[in-house]
Amino acid sequence: MERFEDLIAWQKARVLRKRVADMTRLSSFRREWDLVDQMRRSARSIMANIAEGFDKHSRPEFHRFLGIAKGSSAELRSDLYAAVDDGLINDKQFQQFYALCEEVACILGGLRSSLRRSNDPVAQ
Repeated sequence: MERFEDLIAWQKARVLRKRVADMTRLSSFRREWDLVDQMRRSARSIMANIAEGFDKHSRPEFHRFLGIAKGSSAELRSDLYAAVDDGLINDKQFQQFYALCEEVACILGGLRSSLRRSNDPVAQ
């Protein structure tokens, strides 16, 4: 891989960020500016940390930044619980967003594992 944009993890994180942005524009979120801000920042953080870590061209640094991205996905999943508990989204919306967050987290976990075992020049 030559560009972070080629990574499936980054592509999925981009989709997640867009879906979070769209969801938090719903009228139910209008008065929840702090939750909206946090959810958007978490989603952006996932994308940004994948990109930043990739461009470090260092396996340990990329691994570290993927860990930060994975942490941001956990933070976003936690915020989804707040959104559903407060009635801002329904159970179906929660399940859809949670599944996408979990998919991104699994991809990140797999990528981190492969970096530990790999001799990929990008990760060195």
